[in-house]
Amino acid sequence: MIEPSQWDVLVVGGGINGAGIARDLAGRGARVMLVEQDDLAQHTSSASTKLIHGGLRYLEYREFGLVRKALKEREVLLAIAPHLIAPLRFVMPHVPALRPAWMIRAGLFLYDHLSRRAVLEGSRAVDLRTHFAGAPLIDSITRGFVYSDAAVDDARLVILNALDAHERGAHVATRTRFVSASRGEREWRVVLADASGHRREVAARAIVNAAGPWVGALAAGESNARPMRLVKGSHIVTRKLFDHDHAYILQNDDRRIVFAIPWQRDYTLIGTTDVDYDGPLADVRIADDEIEYLCAAVNRYFRERVSPRDVVWSYAGVRPLLADGADDAASATRDYRLEFDSSGAPLVTVLGGKITTYRRLAQEAAERLARPLSLTAAAWTHAAPLPGGDMPDAAFARFAGEFRERHRFLAAELAERYARAYGTRADVMLGGIDTITALGKMLTPGLYEAEAAYLVDHEWAQTADDILWRRSKLGMHASAADVDRLTAWLADRAQGQCDAPRRSPASANPAPSAT
Repeated sequence: MIEPSQWDVLVVGGGINGAGIARDLAGRGARVMLVEQDDLAQHTSSASTKLIHGGLRYLEYREFGLVRKALKEREVLLAIAPHLIAPLRFVMPHVPALRPAWMIRAGLFLYDHLSRRAVLEGSRAVDLRTHFAGAPLIDSITRGFVYSDAAVDDARLVILNALDAHERGAHVATRTRFVSASRGEREWRVVLADASGHRREVAARAIVNAAGPWVGALAAGESNARPMRLVKGSHIVTRKLFDHDHAYILQNDDRRIVFAIPWQRDYTLIGTTDVDYDGPLADVRIADDEIEYLCAAVNRYFRERVSPRDVVWSYAGVRPLLADGADDAASATRDYRLEFDSSGAPLVTVLGGKITTYRRLAQEAAERLARPLSLTAAAWTHAAPLPGGDMPDAAFARFAGEFRERHRFLAAELAERYARAYGTRADVMLGGIDTITALGKMLTPGLYEAEAAYLVDHEWAQTADDILWRRSKLGMHASAADVDRLTAWLADRAQGQCDAPRRSPASANPAPSAT
């Protein structure tokens, strides 16, 4: 018999919703265990369009409540994660045949006023014959509109929620698979398996099923019938198509929209598609016709033509949306629903949602469990910075300037990346380091041993992909030989053969365990 360990809540799923729920509950004093079958944010939560936004296009479907909720959350997230989330201006070139100007003005007026804006600029009309954003566009586009939303590092947002949960007492177990569960009147008995196949049993007073696309298959021993619609969203990345810092929102003949976003300094991120999906969930890939669709979308607007051979990277993810009866995937709601089953030990099932509203969803999930778990603490995540976000007045530009002054040995681009990725925790990562040499060997372009060691010790990184694609996007610059070198370094370090430092952040719990 496997000896069980006791938790108040077992959260299944290490995407943005699961990590957010674990954080909220841990901050209320609950004993929380979060399990994820792969790496944190390995699936849907790292395959977004990298935006924190209200969803301007949802106004067209009269989803005013969802847009208002998302706009309110946009302000909250800008305040608690100023290093990860940055204001971004969007240009909408006007094509009269698709939507009349009065409709766009009305939509933008609502977008500006459905919720209070403390940080972001309002919308306005622009003459693209003279505005700098008109330069990359074809001559026939002369008019447009500009409005505000925000950009986010989606995978790091998940990591920091999990890190905060850990530092508030939660146990985060990556590469740990939910095998089965049996339900009693007062508790669940759950069998888990680690990457080696070793099984153990844990007991929990409640379960949260936040498994994303796997939510129906998991079902924690309950009915598999879930009102879900699985929709694949795919993106492509090309060399940069323009030299300014605004993004574009492009209307298409099928009434969908496609974003073209400045990304990682040298690239343009283009997406997304909306395709109903019924394939395997573990390895989701973009299809050739999706690449053609996205290329055609930007070619309607930009002077510089894009073809599939210009794609330097692509990614795809499956979004678990509520099945609301919409005719097509693009118009399916991005709202969420929480199912609460109290017929025995409590079960909360998370259905739908979008990255912008994850914190609100997590708060509502925690409040559903407050009574059965006797949690009396009030809601708190709206005012608590995520790790690294504790900078005065959430003023990232000021913090970044001061960070560069404290670490003048760092090249400007590296200092900016550290400040963005880690915020105030960048000083912890660099504790005692005052020269480039002290950072250790460069393992891949832009990645030194000190940072890699920090990611292994404090952010659950185990593989090269964990580091290069989810804790960073340095994979864009890494060759196959670079990946092999990092993989060998990780193996040596796991065996204790590497001299890279092992630091613990100040005021943090000991380094997190992966299992």
